[in-house]
Amino acid sequence: MPDLSAVKESLAHQAIELPSWAFGNSGTRFKVFPQPGVPRTPEEKIADAAQVHHHTGIAPTVALHIPWDRVDDYAALAAHAADLGVRIGAINANVFQDDDYRLGSVCNPDPRVRRKALDHLLECVDIMDATGSRDLKLWFADGTNYPGQDSIRARQDRLAEALEAVYARLGDGQRLLLEYKLFEPAFYTTDVPDWGTAYAHCLRLGPKAQVVVDTGHHAPGTNIEFIVAFLLRENKLGGFDFNSRFYADDDLMVGSADPFQLFRIMHEVIRGGGYDPAAGVAFMLDQCHNIEPKIPGQIRSVLNVQEATAKALLVDADALAAAQEAGDVLAANAVLMDAYNTDVRPLLTELRTEQGLDPDPMAAFARSGYAERVAAERVGGQQAGWGA
Repeated sequence: MPDLSAVKESLAHQAIELPSWAFGNSGTRFKVFPQPGVPRTPEEKIADAAQVHHHTGIAPTVALHIPWDRVDDYAALAAHAADLGVRIGAINANVFQDDDYRLGSVCNPDPRVRRKALDHLLECVDIMDATGSRDLKLWFADGTNYPGQDSIRARQDRLAEALEAVYARLGDGQRLLLEYKLFEPAFYTTDVPDWGTAYAHCLRLGPKAQVVVDTGHHAPGTNIEFIVAFLLRENKLGGFDFNSRFYADDDLMVGSADPFQLFRIMHEVIRGGGYDPAAGVAFMLDQCHNIEPKIPGQIRSVLNVQEATAKALLVDADALAAAQEAGDVLAANAVLMDAYNTDVRPLLTELRTEQGLDPDPMAAFARSGYAERVAAERVGGQQAGWGA
């Protein structure tokens, strides 16, 4: 059994990035349900994210989505975040909500539209420079709905050309993280539909291009931990978008549908060296809370990842290796199951107490009165949401 003090030490350096858009109103294509106290500005989104870090201690960065989080002065926004005890994280580009992108963005057959999309991606690198962000996260809704609509090969050429231009613009210490999605909104072909496509493009680009694994962007039954293990082995795992899903969609709270899968993923991350801060793997949430309150939803999600990580750190690596080498199938599986079935809540309570945090972050936030205060203060203006 691993040394518990070493496990706590490892947990103490955990960092999980929050998405600014999780604090705005969101919903399905049928309905968006507004909530009181929802932020109206990027500054208010960051203030809410800072509450999650204040109560959990492991959410020190906030990802921005452009143009949803566009401001006149990004350096001032970064300073605002620092004043609240957090930092700006990944910059997420949006090339899927403009009318011009009906037939795609960087893969569009119209060179004018492709240029417009590329200019936006380059603008996002400028924002990285201003905020000190390391990561540019790219997801493309590009694809086709009908056979013959466009050339599949030509679209890949256009994608590669755009990625090469963005890659050339990156500065020292900056990275391009390419995300993939099985389907949606395109129904016949999707231009970046899987980890293999993303990996191939990143491999061609170079070491500053890596793949993002969104845990919701897979067909049911996909072995996500295999993908994680492979990309770590190839030094091409740049980060995660943690969430949970049914039927290859996403945006549910991470660990809510299949906490055992989250444990298995974190086991492969630790086994492959990806949990070491020096590996540079970004652990991010990508969730939109439609019916649950925003800040508690993020707190619970962060705690779910923390609990899965704690269990994965408890795997007896020596015993597992011995069972695997001996070909003892049941013993090897039992080592994993022993760790997963361990109640890590007392360990995490002890860790938080040692860090000066409330042992129950959810209850601490509820007692703080923050939600009631912002609901009373944030009256008037336009609440943030998809596209706002």
